[in-house]
Amino acid sequence: MIIELPEADGSVVRHTMGEPRTYPPPPRPSTSRAAYAAAHVVADPAGDSLDWDATLAFRRHLWSYGLGVAEAMDTAQRGMGLDWAATRELIMRSGREALSVGGRIVCGAGTDQLPPGPASPKEIAAAYEEQLAVVESAGAVPVLMASRHLAAVAQGPDDYAFVYGRLLSQVSRPVVLHWLGPMFDPALRGYWGSPDLDAAAGALLALIAEHAPRVDGVKISLLDADREIAFRRRLPPGVRLYTGDDFHYPELILGDAAGHSDALLGVFDPIAPAAAAALHALDAGDTASYQEIFAPTVPLARHLFESPTFFYKTGVVFLAWLTGHQRHFRMVGGLENARSVPHMARLFRLADAAGLFPDPGLAAHRMRAWLTVQGAAR
Repeated sequence: MIIELPEADGSVVRHTMGEPRTYPPPPRPSTSRAAYAAAHVVADPAGDSLDWDATLAFRRHLWSYGLGVAEAMDTAQRGMGLDWAATRELIMRSGREALSVGGRIVCGAGTDQLPPGPASPKEIAAAYEEQLAVVESAGAVPVLMASRHLAAVAQGPDDYAFVYGRLLSQVSRPVVLHWLGPMFDPALRGYWGSPDLDAAAGALLALIAEHAPRVDGVKISLLDADREIAFRRRLPPGVRLYTGDDFHYPELILGDAAGHSDALLGVFDPIAPAAAAALHALDAGDTASYQEIFAPTVPLARHLFESPTFFYKTGVVFLAWLTGHQRHFRMVGGLENARSVPHMARLFRLADAAGLFPDPGLAAHRMRAWLTVQGAAR
């Protein structure tokens, strides 16, 4: 099966569809690593809400492969179209769904219900508390998401220590902290009190050390493997490092003699079957198979998350449509238009090279239809 795909220079590439790689759902979750896929949401194309059936069906897909679901994170368009009212309902519905199937779930708690403009540290802490109550009532592990409001008003590490210290003093179970780099959200530059990443890391490590019994782990998304490894080696015993590095995840999850990272990744949304197979190979001590399974997903991930990185959600939802997990390619806030036609054409080729299309015919048919609507079909 051949499909013609446009290049950025105006030329056309004739792409021959490959064979899908088959990864049957495993009998149980991975035992050697904790792994969560940050899940996207499916918009209702006829209204301003979400398609709840399709959104929850995709979470059941992730749980069927033994992965945990990281709900209401930036992959779900927090701060990029999904408002707090929809987010609150998403958390409650996903929490009930997780309970019904025995799936693992963590959920983001932030401050995005606050209006635009300045807010005091006390107001920011109160906003976090409101969302924490929702997450905890849903039965999920909270992820204290990085806050644009806090980044905008914090004068230094002490303001972060005040807000997070207040939250950590009252949580009912250990939580996950969240360091999202400015490539994912430019409004978060200087988070933890300094644009100097070494100083920011020191402030975060001091916070964790002070509250270690209440910290399950920390998710770091800086796309810097060496910095993540150095940070991981300084964590207190029992505190996990959840990699959010969608460029270097195979090596970070594999780890070294000094330790490894667990995973909370947006890229695990489109590559869930392959990720589950790789993690189970690692459980069995088969590092060769682990690396062989992950290898073709890395070029896909690097393209998916290329600059401007925060538009990676567009590619994630596009792949969900091409693989048959949803019936349309529409996104909350019209974000389906955030990437160029050549970018999406290359994404298609890389996903096919990784064997991620369970039905290549369906993927090719939908790709041709999309190219026609874009005026790029040949």
